[in-house]
Amino acid sequence: MKIKQIIDILEEMAPLSYAEDFDNVGLLVGNPQQDINGILVCHDALDTVIEEAIEKDCNMVVCFHPILFTGLKKITGKNYVERAVIKAIRHDIAIYAVHTALDNHKEGVNKIFCEALGLTQTKILLPKSSYIKKLVTYAPIEETATIKQALFDAGAGQIGNYQDCSFVSTGTGSFRGNEDSSPTIGTKRELQTVTESKIEVTFEKHLETKILKTLFDQHSYEEVAYEIYTLENAYQHIGMGMIGELDIAMSETEFLEHVKIRTQTGGIRHSPFLNRPIKRVAVLGGSGSFAIKAAIQQGADAFITADLKYHQFYEAENQILLADIGHFESERYTKNYIVDYLTKKMPNFAIILSSINTNPVNYL
Repeated sequence: MKIKQIIDILEEMAPLSYAEDFDNVGLLVGNPQQDINGILVCHDALDTVIEEAIEKDCNMVVCFHPILFTGLKKITGKNYVERAVIKAIRHDIAIYAVHTALDNHKEGVNKIFCEALGLTQTKILLPKSSYIKKLVTYAPIEETATIKQALFDAGAGQIGNYQDCSFVSTGTGSFRGNEDSSPTIGTKRELQTVTESKIEVTFEKHLETKILKTLFDQHSYEEVAYEIYTLENAYQHIGMGMIGELDIAMSETEFLEHVKIRTQTGGIRHSPFLNRPIKRVAVLGGSGSFAIKAAIQQGADAFITADLKYHQFYEAENQILLADIGHFESERYTKNYIVDYLTKKMPNFAIILSSINTNPVNYL
C-alpha cells in the first residue's frame, strides 16, 4: 500500500480543510508514492518514536501534533525537531500529522474527551465559520432532477440533520455562441432563449473540487454558468471544543476527582469554587483559553481545557469553574482513536500504537 492510499483514508477521518489556518497538517515527511509496510501511531513524532518505528518495522508515523510547525532554515540536529526529521528521512519513514483537522471534527478530539468524562447531548462549542459554500447554477428544466441528484450524491445539500436540500426557481436564459462555439441548443452566432432552472445548493468547503467536477460531468452545456459563494453561517458540525451534560450533577470536588481519574492527570489547576453543582460541562482539548467566553455564554458550569495562564483564571468572573488538566492529558485518548479507526479501515495491515509516553510535563 502506498502513502497516498493511506492519506485518502486519513482524510476521511479528518479532512485537512477542517484544520485551522495556523496549523501544519498532512504529510510532513515522505513521498506520496512510497510503499508502506506498517504504521506507528503516536501523540508526538519525537526521535525516540522514530526509533520505535524503525524497531517495529513501520515506515510511516501518524502523529497528532505536527513535529514540523514552523519553517526550518537549517537541519543540523541541534534540537528535538531537527533530530526527529533527520532520523525519519535517513530511514525513509514518512510522518503525517492530523492535529486541528481532528480537533474540529465532530467525532474527533473533543468528542473523545466528552466520552471519557461521560458527557451526553454534546454539541460543538465554537462552530467553524466561513466553511459552508453555496453553488448557484443554471440548466435546462429537463436536466434539473438529474443534476440535483448528482450533486446530492457528491455531498451537496446537507443542512444539519437534513439532506438533499436545494432551492430551484425558473427563469429565461439567453446566450449567443461565437464562431468557435459548439452549442448544445440552437446554432452558433444566433441568439437563443431557453427556459432554465436556477439550482442552489450548499456544500462543505472541502468538497468544492468534487462538486464542480460532478456539475461539469452532468451538465449538457459546453460552457456551464455557475457561481460559488462563501457563506457567513456557522457550521454546527465542525469546530473547536464541545459542550455536554453529565447524567447526574456532581459537587465541584466530586467533579474534579472524576475528571482526574478519567484523564489520569497528575494535577488540576482550577479557579475558585462557586459552591454550586456541576451538570453542564464544556471541554476543549489542548490550549483552550480562547473559548472561556463561549463556555460561559452557553451556560456551562465548568470548562475543562489546558495551558491556562495566571490572568486567564480571572476570566471565570465567578460564573464558571475553570480547570486546567494538562495539555497531553486533555488529548490522551486521541492516538487510540486513530489506531481504532485505521484498524477498522485496514484490518489486515500493521497498525501499531506507540508505547512511548511523549508527555513532556511531569508532576511531583
